[in-house]
Amino acid sequence: LPIIEKKIKKIILIKKYEKFCKILKQKFLNYQNIEIYNQDILKFNLDSISSNNVIVFGNLPYNISTQILVNFLKVKKWPPFYKKVIFMFQKEVADRIIAKCNTKAYGRITVLTNFRFEIIKSFNVSKNCFFPKPSVDSKILVFKPKNNSSYKILNIKNLEKITNIFFSNRRKMINKPFSKIFRDHITVAKKLKIDLSIRPSELSCRDYYKLTEYY
Repeated sequence: LPIIEKKIKKIILIKKYEKFCKILKQKFLNYQNIEIYNQDILKFNLDSISSNNVIVFGNLPYNISTQILVNFLKVKKWPPFYKKVIFMFQKEVADRIIAKCNTKAYGRITVLTNFRFEIIKSFNVSKNCFFPKPSVDSKILVFKPKNNSSYKILNIKNLEKITNIFFSNRRKMINKPFSKIFRDHITVAKKLKIDLSIRPSELSCRDYYKLTEYY
């Protein structure tokens, strides 16, 4: 209700469970600016949204939070239909998203997120703020789409593939995953100035973008 009171032009609600959708549709029956979709957000066609400058926000189901985030990263038209994304994650997941290279939390989701998003704000939300009280703390992250990239990655699915290969054995040297991706991997490594004796977490986000661009 506080959001509706701000007289927003249009509100799009996506809810998986039919029971809740029926309640929402009944509650907001007389509101012409609210569209309610009884769909799974993981299956919802985000490219079908025709509005521009949208603010996306949600308190995500924590078990699928990174999948939801990646779906917003993978929209076909870029810059996307939204100007800002505000999501609440389990704190440990959020810390992985904003992790620095060569740290324990650094991984696939860090690399993927940083390719297309700039994180402009973050703050913690204590578990004591909820009732019933959950077992974990949370964190809100605010993302802004990056309009330009210095790396020509034609399909973000290639970045997904490469990071998946590398981080599936994050404790081992990158020589083996490198050989899976590139036929003459030693020559490619020399060309890209990458040391094959380091581990996946020691490669920076830019290194992964450079690898994917070459791939």
